[in-house]
Amino acid sequence: MADLQLAFVTFKQNAYIVVEGHTQIADRFFIIRTGKVRISKSAQIVEEEGGNILGPGDFFSVVSTMSSQHQIETAQALTDVTLISVHKEQYSQLIKNNAPVAMKIIMQFSKRMRYLDAALARITLKSAVTEEPAHLFNIARYYVEIKQYELAYYAYHQYIKYCPNAPNVDKARSIMATIARYVHGVRFDYKPDEFVRVYPKNTMLFCENEPGDELFIIQKGSVKITKIQKNKEVLLAVLKAGDIFGEMSLLESKPRSASAIAYEDCTVMAVNRDNFQQMVSSQPQMIARLTTLLAERIWLIYKQLSNTVIKDPLGRAYDMLLMQLEKNHVNVNSNQAYMFDFGPKELATMLGLPQSESSSIASGFLENKRIQIQQDKIFVQNISEILKEVEIFKRLQARGDYLQSRL
Repeated sequence: MADLQLAFVTFKQNAYIVVEGHTQIADRFFIIRTGKVRISKSAQIVEEEGGNILGPGDFFSVVSTMSSQHQIETAQALTDVTLISVHKEQYSQLIKNNAPVAMKIIMQFSKRMRYLDAALARITLKSAVTEEPAHLFNIARYYVEIKQYELAYYAYHQYIKYCPNAPNVDKARSIMATIARYVHGVRFDYKPDEFVRVYPKNTMLFCENEPGDELFIIQKGSVKITKIQKNKEVLLAVLKAGDIFGEMSLLESKPRSASAIAYEDCTVMAVNRDNFQQMVSSQPQMIARLTTLLAERIWLIYKQLSNTVIKDPLGRAYDMLLMQLEKNHVNVNSNQAYMFDFGPKELATMLGLPQSESSSIASGFLENKRIQIQQDKIFVQNISEILKEVEIFKRLQARGDYLQSRL
């Protein structure tokens, strides 16, 4: 490829190529040219979709590299292998010179995201993920119950649009007429060339389970990503300017896997399928950014899956705080103070715990003199305290599991 010098590296059978948890931040990923590689994790919570054996054309270490995190998996050569080594800084040029490779990575990331998201829901919420548009009615009913009428109105509207012959359509119309006086600023349709859109705070950009064919780039403000499971709202993320979301529906032509709600007044740019195809070849930096965001989300889901094996709810809460620090590339060994942008209630939803657990989590935090709740947000006087607490809980659990095994 012109202007792009890629390195070819070889490994003998049984050699370790990358090792999970290596202290050095990953800075390159690998594409298999010849041979086979086995991928494994110390805590294999769920099987990898498609299996753990990779062959020619497959790639690995992309999640860790593009998210600038430590290795989350171990790769071992099953045979003698030849690999193409791609440094993170070369990725944009790789996209420019070979768009199909970038699209293969993005498509695989999107499929892995949906698979892992469903696995996480099964484990944390003990329920299967549904993609049926009829679920829009249940989402709308939930928002009526908590008096979030604008969100409910949007969900009812989409339910009627996509399920016109469903049994609850008349009931949905009746409830919409009742709550209409509380609804302001809700929009459902945009012109084909209306790419820049403004959403007032607490309005829905799209709803879980509705069809979608656009991704969004936040230009101003913030957006929260949520799911309704077992009649409770689970906060998945709060996205800010520069973040991209909604890409899975665009790439896979499947229903939205979560809802996007304006966390504050926000301006976004919508990208449809035609525009996206143009971006792949004309804006490699944007596609590199999308790959990075997908990698960060996959890395986070793997961490969340590992979090589920911690038995103590307070231990899980500390581990989630550590996860957020690592996600934001904060030095977890630092002695500096840090203010999280959420409080115990939001933390409980991140963990898939009932709101009743948020009080006990807050109480557990307050027993530690270095942790405070300030303006409904979690504040730690010393960042390294979070890492220490996580290590304590994990050691206690390991000791308990060992003693239990001896009985």
